[in-house]
Amino acid sequence: MRDLSEIVKAYDIRGVVGDQLDGEVARRLGAAFARVVAEPGVDGVVLGRDMRDSSVQLAAAFAAGVTEQGLDVIDIGLASTDLLYFAAGSLAKPGAMVTASHNPARYNGFKLCRAGAVPLAEELRQIRADAETGLPPAAHTGTVTERELLADYAAHLRSLVDVSGIRPLAVVVDAGNGMGGHTVPEVLTGLPVTLVELYCELDGSFPNHEANPLDPANLLDLCARVSVERADIGLAFDGDADRCFVVDERGAPVSPSAITALVAARELAKEPGATIIHNLITSRAVPEIVTERGGRPARTRVGHSFIKKVMAETGAIFGGEHSAHYYFRDFWRADSGMLAALHVLAALGEQDRPLSELMADYGRYAMSGEINSSVADPAARLAAVRRYYAEADGVRFDELDGLTVTLADSSWFNLRPSNTEPLLRLNVEAADDEAVVALRDEVLALVRA
Repeated sequence: MRDLSEIVKAYDIRGVVGDQLDGEVARRLGAAFARVVAEPGVDGVVLGRDMRDSSVQLAAAFAAGVTEQGLDVIDIGLASTDLLYFAAGSLAKPGAMVTASHNPARYNGFKLCRAGAVPLAEELRQIRADAETGLPPAAHTGTVTERELLADYAAHLRSLVDVSGIRPLAVVVDAGNGMGGHTVPEVLTGLPVTLVELYCELDGSFPNHEANPLDPANLLDLCARVSVERADIGLAFDGDADRCFVVDERGAPVSPSAITALVAARELAKEPGATIIHNLITSRAVPEIVTERGGRPARTRVGHSFIKKVMAETGAIFGGEHSAHYYFRDFWRADSGMLAALHVLAALGEQDRPLSELMADYGRYAMSGEINSSVADPAARLAAVRRYYAEADGVRFDELDGLTVTLADSSWFNLRPSNTEPLLRLNVEAADDEAVVALRDEVLALVRA
């Protein structure tokens, strides 16, 4: 069996279909997953898939591997990743989602969780080892049954956010030909919303643009359409629709950190004094606002497994990342872009101001966004950056995740290595755009020297 180290990542599994990932690999991964989650009381798993051309075949092969190990499969068919989390939570079963999220069309993969949408992390090493070795079949074979959960998922999300009193809103949704085109219309059914659909046809070839709203180029069509339609808000989803990006009525993107602060304030209004999670590249406006609203901010490393672990340890009600992943205690501590979108729609619709004015309350600083640099020796470049800034007055260092440097004027940057590539990822925040550019260029000159 081939070496699977290139496709089994820190948090999920992704590879190029036909080259790194095929039906046989999927079957072995399904068997290995079943072996890992086959604890007392676990008799089956739930399985969903996205709209990629390869997802049907890979889902069937994965299901075959699971049933070979004696577990049943509940196949929920086409799903967003947060719909899969809903299934794993509401049915109390481990779950597997066939998707490569925002990756290009030639990729596919798997996102895996235990019952209750509890993430897998260290277990991926065992899954990889068992898949490479191969597992003998169990004494009996499980069954595959189909189940439709889209309506139940939509009803559950609407039960978590009070949208009963919102004013009529014009909403443009760019699904990037991904799974948001399947889930968003169902969730918004019955709300006073005029929905304008952009690229909502399911098409795993992504004919219009990549389903990766983190790249500003992929938001251009949505920004333009919001302006043309004179809409109140625009929503963009990635390929598996677990992330949501927001555009205001002017056609300007809204910072995911500002969305985190908005949702945190709303959740704290329901549960004063609660803990709110933010990762270390989220704007410092988030912990400031959480504190001002009487909450307790808790800072974590980047990555869903760290967020969910700290949420479980602290009982946090909500967590947000600047990458537009939003986590909710009442959604099994899982991330849901659609649930965050409902919060924004509720906040907008409960008052009369346009979204740009509403969000001005939550965005206090300028940020660079994530900038990647290919380097031969990430550790050496990190050390060089630290040496340079160690000579400045009033500088503070933090190594929770990579290197965070806070300067005397409270501007800061985080530089952290990729888990899978020879890359350093840079995020910068300062008082204004000019200061961000200056600090960004100074750090990049050191990194790329």
